[in-house]
Amino acid sequence: MPRPDHPLGPLDEGAHVRLVAPAGPVVPELVDRAVALLRSWGLDPVEGKHLRDAHPRASYLAGDDVDRAADLADAWCDPAVDAVFCVRGGYGSVRLLDHLDAEALRSARPKPLYGSSDVTAIHEYWHEVVGVPTWFTPMIGTLALLDDAQATESLRQAVREPWQGRTYTRAGAQTIVAGTASGTLVGGNLAVLAMTVGARSRPLRRPGPYVALLEDVNEEPYRIDGFLTSLLRSGWFDGVTGVVLGSWLDCGDPDEVRAVCTELLAPLGVPVAWELGFGHGPGAPSIPLGTAVSLDASIPALRLDGPTTIH
Repeated sequence: MPRPDHPLGPLDEGAHVRLVAPAGPVVPELVDRAVALLRSWGLDPVEGKHLRDAHPRASYLAGDDVDRAADLADAWCDPAVDAVFCVRGGYGSVRLLDHLDAEALRSARPKPLYGSSDVTAIHEYWHEVVGVPTWFTPMIGTLALLDDAQATESLRQAVREPWQGRTYTRAGAQTIVAGTASGTLVGGNLAVLAMTVGARSRPLRRPGPYVALLEDVNEEPYRIDGFLTSLLRSGWFDGVTGVVLGSWLDCGDPDEVRAVCTELLAPLGVPVAWELGFGHGPGAPSIPLGTAVSLDASIPALRLDGPTTIH
């Protein structure tokens, strides 16, 4: 079986892919639909050993931390697996990080890893510790993907088609601070980034420049204010040359959310684009983190320039 020549793919016909649940519990019927979808794309999906587990105490977790971490690590380190799909978000990925063997992960053959939302904690760890880019995509085992034809097609393109040179723009996207920027794309779900910012067992950030991607769901404007303030005070934005804001589904009045983001991010003095759609909103696109991008916040548009060095 031919392997991807880059950890972002694309995957070939017949590629072996593993489904894992690093965060919240899966919905069995949606897992079945996800498997069928992946097969329709010409892939060979296999469920992780603990994918359908239930945590003995916490109904919001898909099994024990050690078992969820083992499924993730086994999928990544298994040379027969060509890609890893995180089935759903919720909460729990951050609890896995201290159960991972960083050296073993770095020694494994890099491959595409897909997911978003709470999986931001894994994306961040893969970028900063493992040194590999990953795909920020709607979750394969959720209605937000399975019942959204536009989001499904974007994920299919991420999985099966070349990605370098692709440009992302969106009707309704706006400019907060005009200008252009380039760098490695980092970030993801704002709340999760704020949750992991205190972890000092790893470097907070590799040397920039960076373009930051931020989005969230079900968070009130005052909480978005708090998360951004935490990242600003921690130095998370050091080396950031531009900011791409995604969707803010069910986060209250969009004008108020935009006002908070403008108030706190415009003083950075870098280009800032509003609502390019990444995250939890309808038609959410799939985009690679950890790769070189160019942002034109005046359009606004984001272009994938190419791979970055891994390991």
